[in-house]
Amino acid sequence: LVGLILPSIQTMYSSFLSSSGKDFVGFANYLWIFTQSAGITAVVNTIIWVLVVPTVSTIVGLAYAVFIDRTRGEKIYKVLVFMPMAISFVGAGIIWRFMYEYRGPQFEQIGLLNQIMVWFGGEPQQWLLNEPWNTMFLIVVLIWVQTGFAMVVLSAAIKGVPIEQMEAAELDGTTAWQRFVNVTVPGIRSSLVVVLTTITIASLKVYDIVAVMTGGRDDTTVLGFEMVKQQQGFQSYGHSSALAVVLFLFVLPLIIYNAQQLRKQREVR
Repeated sequence: LVGLILPSIQTMYSSFLSSSGKDFVGFANYLWIFTQSAGITAVVNTIIWVLVVPTVSTIVGLAYAVFIDRTRGEKIYKVLVFMPMAISFVGAGIIWRFMYEYRGPQFEQIGLLNQIMVWFGGEPQQWLLNEPWNTMFLIVVLIWVQTGFAMVVLSAAIKGVPIEQMEAAELDGTTAWQRFVNVTVPGIRSSLVVVLTTITIASLKVYDIVAVMTGGRDDTTVLGFEMVKQQQGFQSYGHSSALAVVLFLFVLPLIIYNAQQLRKQREVR
């Protein structure tokens, strides 16, 4: 009641108030989100993050888990991919900001990507300024962090698939791909749902990476960053609250879906 319900009600109520928090303005704050360029950009970019990050992280994590399953040095390979999970989003943003660092062609490059460009005879690029690709370069950071999480969870799920099913499918003359699609994937379906929804929620809440690497400039802002930006400096609590409500509405279907899946699993058990 104190930590969740009351703050949620207060935020929803504030989303209908003016910047000062005294005057009732109805849906004006929500109209601002979907009519002003900053609000529209934040919504569009957030959708892009939600579509790209969970999909790529899960596919790469699953592929890695399958290829290293029961191989020599499996633990070492897992640690190498899982290590970014131990880094905060701020730390990851700083690391990748150095990766994308740009200096003029007349200077020595300190950014790894631009140095590679120079080695191959190309010109250094301002990776975080070139729209719309700068958003994709930010997305790479979260994929880098979340792939380890996907790999660990899915690797554990793969080990839980009954070996008898795999052997029976092999005796039936199926290929490795057919066994993966028809045996492994159905056997880890619940884990796939957990990984996808967890990474999706993380993508919706992303703030640190954008704040550290670009500060939301050059059309890289997202809902989480714009929400904090509107609140800082007392710009507009009404706008900030409305952004928080929109973000909550994006997350709500995922929470409901997860709750339904958990209920179905309990019924099966």
